[in-house]
Amino acid sequence: MKDFEVNYQAAKRLRLGETLYRVSDGHYQFKYMPFSSFLYLPLALLPLSLAKGIWYGSVLLFFGLIFFLSLKLNHPDKKKSFTIGLLSFLILARYFLRELQLGQINALITFLLLMMAWMLVQENGLQRRQVGSGLFWGLATALKPYSAIFFPYFVLRKKGLALASGIIVLILALLAPSLFYGLDGNFKVLNEWQSSLRASTPSLFSSQDNISLIGLFMKWTERQNLSYAFYLIVLAVLGSLVLFLLLRKAKISEPLLLECFLLLALIPLISPLGWDYTLLSSAPAVMLILNHFDKYRPFWKAFLCLNFAVIALSLYDLMGRELYASFMSWSVITINFLILIGYLAYLRIKGYA
Repeated sequence: MKDFEVNYQAAKRLRLGETLYRVSDGHYQFKYMPFSSFLYLPLALLPLSLAKGIWYGSVLLFFGLIFFLSLKLNHPDKKKSFTIGLLSFLILARYFLRELQLGQINALITFLLLMMAWMLVQENGLQRRQVGSGLFWGLATALKPYSAIFFPYFVLRKKGLALASGIIVLILALLAPSLFYGLDGNFKVLNEWQSSLRASTPSLFSSQDNISLIGLFMKWTERQNLSYAFYLIVLAVLGSLVLFLLLRKAKISEPLLLECFLLLALIPLISPLGWDYTLLSSAPAVMLILNHFDKYRPFWKAFLCLNFAVIALSLYDLMGRELYASFMSWSVITINFLILIGYLAYLRIKGYA
């Protein structure tokens, strides 16, 4: 649980009013917004071993909540519910287990964004539910900025109350560290955060476990400027696809469901530091695809099964060091999940979801 230890240490530093971002920490430097360390303040009062145990149990709880909410939102037939849940876990197990091993917070973020989706789908004109969805989104974004992917979505779907409540949470989160640093000190820490990201992020693009699109192009071209250009082009293509799917009138009662799941699945791909374990956020999308498995033609069913098999079985323990290193250096996993985006798009184009 090395990542948990980093966050645990950051909370201790926050409580003492010390700087969070230190070059001397090397690879294990705290990289999140200062507010993220607030999450660990209660745990930082406990011995590390006890704090780890509590966080370990919390992550397991978030896993259960992710699957519970995803199944509830997908509302498959009762006969299919267990099968879909089990298959989804087996397909994505390596990412969930890696999240647990590191003590990361992506399961918590995914849970918060699923709660946001739940309140959007169940809104039915009730303003408080739209406000609630914004609060969950704002908190998720304050903990990890990749949740900002929903900002343009709220604008396009004219969810003004959700956007406003989320922005208020973000503003409060940016100001919260002032309780320990004072207002001027808080701005200094925020600048340190930005400087830390600028200095450390580019060197991580070509890391083996970075499955983001920019990571893919860095591994393929080994040229940073060219990778940036390709990344922006593909980002524009994906943005256009999402816009097309949003504007396409769905023939179902809950069009927001596929849209939220689609954006959740895109988070690891478009985030510059999309580590492989963040792919657990695609669990709701995988369940949606499995729930509509019968809607695909025989060839595409077989291709989907092959794609799922590659995702599930691309394990270091099965492949060995050399083959696994080659597999990750070619960013095959990134391609696998881009294929799943295509399967989601098909469901909207055909009006199934």
